[in-house]
Amino acid sequence: MVTRREFLDAMAVGAAGLAVGTTAKSYERIVGANDRLNFAVIGLNGRGYAHLSSLKANKSAARISHVCDVDGNILKKFADATEREMGEAPTAEKDFRAILAQKDVDAITIATPDHWHTPMAIAGLQAGKHVYVEKPCSHNPAEGAMLVEAQQKHGKLVQMGTQQRSSPHSMEIVEKIHTGIIGKPYLAKAWYSNTRKSIGTGKEAPVPAQLDWELWQGPAPRRPYRDNVHPYNWHWFRTYGTGETLNNGTHEVDVCRWALGVDYPKRVAATGGRYHFKDDWQFYDTLMTSFVYEDKMLTWEGTCCQGMKCYGRDRGSAILGTTGTVVMDRDGYEIYDLKGNKTNEFKAGSTTSSADLRGADSMTDRHFANFIAGIRKGEKLNAPIAVGNVAVTMLQLSNIAWEVKRELVLDPKDGRIQGDEEAMKMWGREYEKGWAPHV
Repeated sequence: MVTRREFLDAMAVGAAGLAVGTTAKSYERIVGANDRLNFAVIGLNGRGYAHLSSLKANKSAARISHVCDVDGNILKKFADATEREMGEAPTAEKDFRAILAQKDVDAITIATPDHWHTPMAIAGLQAGKHVYVEKPCSHNPAEGAMLVEAQQKHGKLVQMGTQQRSSPHSMEIVEKIHTGIIGKPYLAKAWYSNTRKSIGTGKEAPVPAQLDWELWQGPAPRRPYRDNVHPYNWHWFRTYGTGETLNNGTHEVDVCRWALGVDYPKRVAATGGRYHFKDDWQFYDTLMTSFVYEDKMLTWEGTCCQGMKCYGRDRGSAILGTTGTVVMDRDGYEIYDLKGNKTNEFKAGSTTSSADLRGADSMTDRHFANFIAGIRKGEKLNAPIAVGNVAVTMLQLSNIAWEVKRELVLDPKDGRIQGDEEAMKMWGREYEKGWAPHV
């Protein structure tokens, strides 16, 4: 196994050699790129297709030069789709380290399992790449802090994939909330419901021939391959995933704290469990979390195996103030007075669903456009990592509070847990030897 240090040393020595070995066809693409940015998409099974769709929507400013996945079948399927959609064949790689060594790659997008997000993003920054990383940006709070530090150190852009930050109607109504449309906002509710099925009880099995299980695990401690983890159910295993709270709650909680104008809370408490099925799922399927501020409160409710809607929506945010309420989601917003009478609304003309696991939409197109404009023109990012990491850390703290079964007291400057050594041990994680990220 190549350690992280060996990898970085090899990059410094070998980049020139890799560049010399670039094919003539690849060289012609670089020369004829008309100043378009070269993107490498890494992690191709689900959300990667939304990255493809959004880069196609921004084709005049960007192209996909490389695609990467540790599963050969997934890699080939995505490479073929990229050629069809973008009109040119990308270079397909199994190992992202080969991509980072290519000087012509301007930016990477990361849609891998969660345990890879921060280590890969930091490696990308160290290799001089701009980074678009899906939520959650990290597997644990320590990683999020490292990624923010790495971005500041290396100076490249990092945009987190909370694409509602680039939604025009969301930006509009949040601005109206900030200017008093519902008086003083003081309570925000975020929710998500779905009807996910059981993942059953898996068993150890031979690693599929097309899968590099060693590289798939990367920074995570080594485990035998099991037949109900790859390619999607890793979300529900603590070694690799972060549960539904980080998988989907990140979006709505980020919107709520944006609307309330708050960062880290003073206290967090979480209650829930795995009630709907009995299987290998290691997180809750039902969770209620409260984040308490000096004079405001934010709540998260996740019911990912029970699809009962809230406010007629399977996901969304409600912002309650002294003179009214705003209910908002990806498809629009409604404004109510204190008695619950609707006084105004806006419909974006789209219909989204929590059952959609890919999420290719106009918001993501705009989020990529903002990222590209940030690189090319210095435009301010809508979800820079220092902003995106706050909601991620809050929800990781929610997971910790659920794990230790008690309220956590936090330092509102950075979210660090106060006076609870047992809980604070969960701030970071154990890494496979040689794979721990470092700034």
